[in-house]
Amino acid sequence: MIIKQYFKDFIALFFPQTCVGCDAPLVRGEDLICTTCWYHMPYTHGHKDARNVSARQLWGRAQLEAVASYMYFLDASRVQQLLHQLKYRNRPEIGVLMGTKYGEILSATAPFNQIDIIVPIPLHPVKLRKRGYNQSVFFAQGLSSSMQRPVVAHCVARHRATESQTQKNRYERYENMLGTFMVSDPGIVTGKHILLADDVLTTGATIEACATVLLDAGAAKVSAVTIAKAV
Repeated sequence: MIIKQYFKDFIALFFPQTCVGCDAPLVRGEDLICTTCWYHMPYTHGHKDARNVSARQLWGRAQLEAVASYMYFLDASRVQQLLHQLKYRNRPEIGVLMGTKYGEILSATAPFNQIDIIVPIPLHPVKLRKRGYNQSVFFAQGLSSSMQRPVVAHCVARHRATESQTQKNRYERYENMLGTFMVSDPGIVTGKHILLADDVLTTGATIEACATVLLDAGAAKVSAVTIAKAV
């Protein structure tokens, strides 16, 4: 073990791993994100407040039990940097880490600690093939490891490709999501409290559409969490 650690230290001397949030070299004991970035992340603490900004955004749109986001998404921020790495730079392990950390918090917080299964928001098969993975699945896996609840990744399918949401307003995003999701196996969700997991909450149209089909399919309750909330 000592020789192995010396070897790792030697490799790190010439090929240092860097923080995905700020690019600073990581030191021993740090994993993906440096201690400074963890300290300065813009946490929402939304899990403590049922009336948090993420939850209020979906009021009157879908019958959600609870909604919370781990961090705020700001332009040119650490959060933007790590989410860019997660989605577009083949770093799915960032999603697992975010889920594990947030899951530790949620596992001690009602009603999130009362969920039965975790369902990641699905990607359309075309986008999944292009990207190679669904970042929300890895976030869900991290949540699962801390919350001790299973991930059910295939009970909801995204059967219609949508246009890019980037330049759309709230109503246009809602229209763009209509008819996008379907529940492939209602028996899995019937009577369950489901936790939806996604990367970023923007207008809420995606979560609204997915939660609606789950409730229509017989889910008892639906809650939702995201890594970040756009501001």
